Amino acid sequence: MVQVQHTLVSHEGGDSASRVAARYGTQSVPDTLLSNPIIDALLTHRSVRAFTPAPLPAGALEAAVAAAQSASTSSNLQVWSVVAVRDPATKAALAAAAGGQRHMLEAPVLLVWLADLARLAELGERADAAVQGLDFLEMFLVGAIDATLAAQNAAVALESLGLGIVYIGGLRNNPEEVARLLGLPPRVVAVFGMCVGQPDPARPAHVKPRLPQALVLHEERYDASLSAPAVEAYDAAMTTFQEGEGLRQVGWSSVALKRVSDAAALTGRDRLREVLGRLGFPLR
Repeated sequence: MVQVQHTLVSHEGGDSASRVAARYGTQSVPDTLLSNPIIDALLTHRSVRAFTPAPLPAGALEAAVAAAQSASTSSNLQVWSVVAVRDPATKAALAAAAGGQRHMLEAPVLLVWLADLARLAELGERADAAVQGLDFLEMFLVGAIDATLAAQNAAVALESLGLGIVYIGGLRNNPEEVARLLGLPPRVVAVFGMCVGQPDPARPAHVKPRLPQALVLHEERYDASLSAPAVEAYDAAMTTFQEGEGLRQVGWSSVALKRVSDAAALTGRDRLREVLGRLGFPLR
């Protein structure tokens, strides 16, 4: 493993400190943390939803997939695949299935990350071997987790090349239509999409603040107290961010609660269990 030289970041300032401040916004930030170029790059991630028409540089996709294949995978099963979609008509159809997202049309490449148990099923058929374990919820989770770990490695690789990405969870609004459009066999399902391209400098994306570490970092045992001051600080940080972006200033709490308020708020994903059954995942 390559070791990268690191430094200790404090509130005194500097590029690393400014990246930490951007990640946490107007709320309190960690007193100190270690930093290096890799951590600095991770801290500057932002979702890009505006792209130029420029194609990806030669070799960029292959580098991203190599990085994805370098992610951890449960038992080395590697139960994921990815489809690179460039055809405008297919992107348009996928965008419609995802609820109509303009950036899916703009991005030169849409990566669709798949939980893929079909490869093992086919391997078992060829070897006349039992694969009953594929029918259980555990294996679907392994596929979804493997795809997620792989995709995040790819995202970091692509951003290191100066490209921008945004995840598209909306593909889970209509998994059957996505499967039809991409010709997916049984036991394969789209977990999410990822738009990839050159960020449009005329429409820049900015770093969005995240929850304070006080709400996500637990020491030894889970703290269920849900610190009201920490939540209020994050609502304030998000309100400031939204003001800067020219968005409605609604904070975080109310938006998050609305997103989980009822089945309708899940935009079709409330029926995911039944759909997965039809796509070849019994989830026993």
